[in-house]
Amino acid sequence: MLNRPLLAMDIGGGTQDILLYRPDQPLENCVQLILPSPTVICGRQVEAATAARRDVFLTGYLMGGGALVGALRRHLAAGLKVYATATAARTVYDDLDRVRQLGIEITEEPPGDAVTIKTGDVDLDTLAGSLALYGVSLPAEVAIAVLDHGEAPKGTSDRLFRFQHWQRFVAGGGRLADLLYREPPRYLTRMQAVREQAPGAWLMDTGAAALWGALDDARVAAHSEEGLIVVNCGNQHTIGVLLQGQRVWGLFEHHTSCLSGHKLAAYVEKLRAGELTNEEIFNDGGHGCYIDPGYRPGGGFRFVAVTGPQRRLTIHQDYYWAAPYGDMMLSGCFGLVAAVASNTR
Repeated sequence: MLNRPLLAMDIGGGTQDILLYRPDQPLENCVQLILPSPTVICGRQVEAATAARRDVFLTGYLMGGGALVGALRRHLAAGLKVYATATAARTVYDDLDRVRQLGIEITEEPPGDAVTIKTGDVDLDTLAGSLALYGVSLPAEVAIAVLDHGEAPKGTSDRLFRFQHWQRFVAGGGRLADLLYREPPRYLTRMQAVREQAPGAWLMDTGAAALWGALDDARVAAHSEEGLIVVNCGNQHTIGVLLQGQRVWGLFEHHTSCLSGHKLAAYVEKLRAGELTNEEIFNDGGHGCYIDPGYRPGGGFRFVAVTGPQRRLTIHQDYYWAAPYGDMMLSGCFGLVAAVASNTR
């Protein structure tokens, strides 16, 4: 593990999972938090404004959409107004013309009677202030995971654009170490926004963090060299990965809400066989699938490890529910710690 303190934050669609890692104490004694995700918090603020029949004004950073965007749509449907700065508005769509078409007015000046809602995936000051009441201070070094669709060119599907990022990763060698960023690609605009809120932070995709974290489970790690499948069933996205050693041979990504246990099991089996196609996942409403042409299942890749808050999708399958250090919900945080440790040895 890492030989210095680290604040690890895995920011998902339903929760933000937080670990204050310290090497001088047992991991079980480190401060651990499972809190509502920022998009859920902002979504609830919009819902309160809707109930009060108040317009809202969004200001701050681009952040994960999810619950917030759903609440904004309902707010507009109720006949109320939404105003937003250009930066905050990109939480809804990168293309501001699409934001305007939804009925959101872009303005840098807050209307006097609107409820102001601050957007952003990270608020270290609030976290530090809350923990200070317990005599706990934040580590200086920070690692954060978010799911980033990237800023797709106008007219391009964001599902397709995100998966092109994954495909380039696998086709480029699929090295686990390449999933951790100091400087993320410019098109990963959500990560860029996180960098503004937490300068100097390590950055990673939530799917990648869960993959790293699952390997901290000893039983999962024991199957690494022969090849295995790791599935992360997140609140919004599910990703299945063909992994051997430090090499990702292929993966698919889908929206969890589109999956049943039966459908997910069928996709996992086709992934193992090397028969799952990009078109099959994309046409079902997911992001896609890519398997390296050099992948050979052979006798390996029979073991399937599952993590993520929606892992109950696999309850009827003979899959192993990974729980690194006995805590599945912190898989992404453990993954961030492991990735930073691997990068800095």
